[in-house]
Amino acid sequence: MQSTYLSEPAYATDDERWSAVLSHDARADGAFFYGVATTGVFCRPSCASRVPRRQNVAFFETVDAARAAGYRECKRCQPGGLPRELAIIERACAALDAAPDTRMTLAQLSEVVHVSPFHLQRLFTRVIGLSPRQYQAARRGGALRDALQRGGALRDALQRGGAVTRAAVDAGFGSPSRLYSNVPNELGMTPSAYRKKGAGVAVHYACAETPLGHVLVAATDKGICRIAFGDDDATLIDELRRTLAHAELHEDAARMAPFIAQIDAYLNGSRETFDLPLDVAATAFRQRVWDALRRIPYGETRTYTEIAEALGEPRSVRAVASACASNRIALAIPCHRVIQKSGALAGYRWGLPRKAVLLEAEARRGTTGATSAGTDTGTGSAELDDAA
Repeated sequence: MQSTYLSEPAYATDDERWSAVLSHDARADGAFFYGVATTGVFCRPSCASRVPRRQNVAFFETVDAARAAGYRECKRCQPGGLPRELAIIERACAALDAAPDTRMTLAQLSEVVHVSPFHLQRLFTRVIGLSPRQYQAARRGGALRDALQRGGALRDALQRGGAVTRAAVDAGFGSPSRLYSNVPNELGMTPSAYRKKGAGVAVHYACAETPLGHVLVAATDKGICRIAFGDDDATLIDELRRTLAHAELHEDAARMAPFIAQIDAYLNGSRETFDLPLDVAATAFRQRVWDALRRIPYGETRTYTEIAEALGEPRSVRAVASACASNRIALAIPCHRVIQKSGALAGYRWGLPRKAVLLEAEARRGTTGATSAGTDTGTGSAELDDAA
């Protein structure tokens, strides 16, 4: 199926924009705005107000540009708000949700919501934090999870692969080969491993006391899948058993010792970075957020807004916060360095007091030149965490 995700920008010329204003074209909303010199007001192309004379009209690509030119917002169409944009995205999501088994191209989706492909791509990504293509991939992953879990009782059929094949078709992958080539990014693990809730996958773990409380480190053959803090070992282990369900759990202090040593050195101020093999499968957007977190320098913080802007997704602040909240690798993916615009600490999976202690200690120590040398010993799968 041909994709049109690289469509050329619509309404690129003043003549095209003026035509959209004359016809009150809702598909042009968000692609540009127009200001009227005689009233000092700027509007959306679809505004129901009387059409002005062409010589009094100026066009702007953004709301900020119109405001900078001295225009104020139209009270009728409210160009500075998101009500209309949100309505467009709601219709687009509804269309995608209604046909989870069908891959819609950007052109097809734009016809449904009556917005140009270029504008829809930009608007969808800004509001949702994912492109329409990525949104569909996430929906297929969810459908696959449901289909695999529904077939969990059919053990004999699953062993023959029949249920996985049916689940692939039900989830819109078309064939098992497509499923296995796409699912590592969309599901976070192979279909059979997810279906069995980690059964057959070895996960090694160990607990230790640290200056920040008790820590649990868990890993598989690929790398660290969990670093979690708590008040006691028993609670941490119970949570691990609950989330990894049927995985083969092995307490192995010796194997985890090099990793715990890095954590201890970090918390004691003799280390500023980690050299840990990580196994963290996630959606494309969450992976981008986590990569951005790892680029925040030791001793510094960023706001959720700043992270969203750094990703080129300024409207995705909530999606950034969600990605931070989903992180199960404390310290190595430093979500504790993200705070609210007001300076408030906001949430932290392992408790705000721990977040405050970490930030205070990092700010006090600053850059000390601590080395990042460490072991590359492997074991683990955060892919399993996504199955939890």
